[in-house]
Amino acid sequence: MKDLPIAARLYVGAVLGAGALVLVLFFPHPLANPILFTVLLLLSSSASALKVSLPLATSGVTMSVSYAVDFAALLLLGADETMLVASASAFSQCTFRTESRSTPHRTLFSMASLVLTVKATGLAYTWLGGPDTAHQFSMAALPKPLVGAATTYFVCNTVLIATAIGLSTKQSIVRVWNENFLWSAPSYFVGAGAAALAATVIDQGGYWMAALAAAPPYLIYRTYKVYMSRIQDQQRHVAQVSDLHLATIEALALAIDAKDQTAQSHIRRVQVYAAGLARSLGMTDNEIQGVKTAALLHDIGKLAVPEHILSKPGPLTQEEFQKIRIHPQVGAEIISGVPFPYPVSPLILSHHERWDGKGYPAGLKGDEIPLGARILSVVDYFDALMSERPYHKAMSLDAALGLLRQEASKALDPRVVQTFIDTYPLLAAEAEASQAPARKLTRVPTHAPTAAPAVGLVHESPVRTTVFQDIALAHREIYALYEIAQAMGSSLGVSDTMALISSKLVNIVPFSCCALFLYNEENETLRCRFATGVESEIIQQLTIRNGHGLTGWVARNRRPLVNARPSTDLEAAGQPSDRTTLHSALVCPLLFNERFIGTISVYHTEPAVYTDDHRRLLDRISEQAAAVIYNSMVFEQTQEDSLTDPLTALPNTRFMFMHLTRELARAERLKTEVSLLVMDLDDFKNINDTYGHHVGDRALRDVAAVLRAGIRPYDICVRYAGDEFIVVLSGCGAEEAERKRLELQRGVDELQFEARPATLLKLAISVGAAVFPHDGDAYETLLATADSRMYRDKTRRKRAGSGAGDDDQGKPAVAASLSDADLERAASGVL
Repeated sequence: MKDLPIAARLYVGAVLGAGALVLVLFFPHPLANPILFTVLLLLSSSASALKVSLPLATSGVTMSVSYAVDFAALLLLGADETMLVASASAFSQCTFRTESRSTPHRTLFSMASLVLTVKATGLAYTWLGGPDTAHQFSMAALPKPLVGAATTYFVCNTVLIATAIGLSTKQSIVRVWNENFLWSAPSYFVGAGAAALAATVIDQGGYWMAALAAAPPYLIYRTYKVYMSRIQDQQRHVAQVSDLHLATIEALALAIDAKDQTAQSHIRRVQVYAAGLARSLGMTDNEIQGVKTAALLHDIGKLAVPEHILSKPGPLTQEEFQKIRIHPQVGAEIISGVPFPYPVSPLILSHHERWDGKGYPAGLKGDEIPLGARILSVVDYFDALMSERPYHKAMSLDAALGLLRQEASKALDPRVVQTFIDTYPLLAAEAEASQAPARKLTRVPTHAPTAAPAVGLVHESPVRTTVFQDIALAHREIYALYEIAQAMGSSLGVSDTMALISSKLVNIVPFSCCALFLYNEENETLRCRFATGVESEIIQQLTIRNGHGLTGWVARNRRPLVNARPSTDLEAAGQPSDRTTLHSALVCPLLFNERFIGTISVYHTEPAVYTDDHRRLLDRISEQAAAVIYNSMVFEQTQEDSLTDPLTALPNTRFMFMHLTRELARAERLKTEVSLLVMDLDDFKNINDTYGHHVGDRALRDVAAVLRAGIRPYDICVRYAGDEFIVVLSGCGAEEAERKRLELQRGVDELQFEARPATLLKLAISVGAAVFPHDGDAYETLLATADSRMYRDKTRRKRAGSGAGDDDQGKPAVAASLSDADLERAASGVL
């Protein structure tokens, strides 16, 4: 009894207790006619073997014609002795000629229910005026009490058993009684009539004539047997056809849902949850079958929804949501043309309605929504919460059940939600048991991947895939290409563009590392501009000559490589290759207007991973990406040109102001210092006037090289204007700035500049420094202060070199006339 629900246990216990009590209280002693009692006991036990199974019942219930003998015993022996006859027949029915062994509690329940039935029947028979067994039978006096007794026997016996079945299987008791027992009522009255005829004959002493009364019960048994056999045949046929239809529907549903990138287990779980919930809520078998079918097909209308909307990871726009809202109507219209013997289309139409009336498409509210649709809403919502989807991560069980409780009385029917939560452990176990697929549809590729050159290794063995994986892969391919096309236009930088492409590419082409190599036509090399994933730090350092390694081979031949050895690229770049964990590579060329600009390379830690499908996809993506990457290269070059001095290749004034603004804000926030060195070449006008501007340009380039080499990597040297340079020293105070000023001046002083063959000129530079925040808190003030100090330094250097200032030099004369008051005004930004 442990497997029975608590209500069924209590009921069975109550019937057993009542039956035992009645048997004890009314146990017959002594027996009035032991021989007749024994004969009827044997006849009843034998007749109980003539039984038929009730095909509509779900608990292995059988029915026999022993009740005819029980009626005869009631008429001849009385109710008390008949209780023993009936309990013996119940034991025989549950023990002999059974397909499966009956449990003890079921056998005892059958015996107890017949004891109670016989006693109730005897009381009804006596109350309606039935003759006592001690008096002679009169057929004229039997009809009324006999009909009452037959009615009481039928009602008590069938109701007791139907209640047990209903409580055990959690079905409606009335529905169980109506479907399994009501139709057998006439046989009880026929059996009672045959028993009355036999009892009358026996009462008159015609025992052999009474044997003829066995014909009607036997005919009833044979009629039941033929009738039940036909019903069972019909049920088998209907079940076979139904299974065939359901298998067809399931296959189509799996194919459709493969497009939605959901697992086959999702459909099976939803179907099991929905069917179990429908049973618990007392739906009929026909309605349950409708719910199971609707669970398979409820999202068939998504065929009308674009793939990129279904798989969109972010929130939907209003227009996209309106497109989603049409799928219940589309699905219902598709299914409405299929003549299902149970309701399916209304459930599909309403499975997105909400309990509070805010759902779609019709805005139904409460009980206006079909119960099957309310069931689908709960189970589909729950399984979606527990599954990984493009737009959310899978939830834990507690979180999902908590959200169900939260949505009860809002989006979901509270009664259905509570029933689902109560029965979830049983439903989950049933769903787990149903996960083993009945069949596997597999496909073996008809050809191996296209062969690669000698440096590549191709996987020769065919890969078996399911057809549902093929469908899902096809739709993922379309969506991934759509996403990549969208991502390509959302960034202008090469690295940003490749980061977006690689994040989408992994959905259709697996990789452990993805890299972009760009081609330099001047030195015929390919340098890695972007790498992400395993060993990306090593890959990003690679520079490979044209024709060397995998990347160089693709650059020379303009054809992709499949399953080549990644170590070949490392060897070609002079890197150690024996420790790499990458074992297969797929490299595709990037061609823009028939011009080779680079390669996209993907690497994997597993050997022979890539197939011809992967090559086809990456080749197609490379075709789209080539134009975008080329435009990104042009953009970066243009951006670099706009911030670079074309003569010296140093940053220009625009870049300096951008950099200086950031550095001063950072220094103010961190309470650090920033130094500016303003520099001007001495007597540079004489070089231009004497040797020409092209020599002056060469002098500027040489000085720029000395200054760039003399500063730290994170400091900048800017060509400010003409022969002026500015150095920005981050995190440097006055003492460090002074040391750097002298160091740069010495570096320029030591420069040997050859203006003409065998003509060496000595170059010199004047430098002025200003320190933030001591000399000013804005770059204008700092520049003015450093500029004035540079002119003072120029004056000192000229005086030290010639003993007097040169009035014809212009700038020195001005610098000599600057007073301390002028310097203070310059520091305030006036000059």
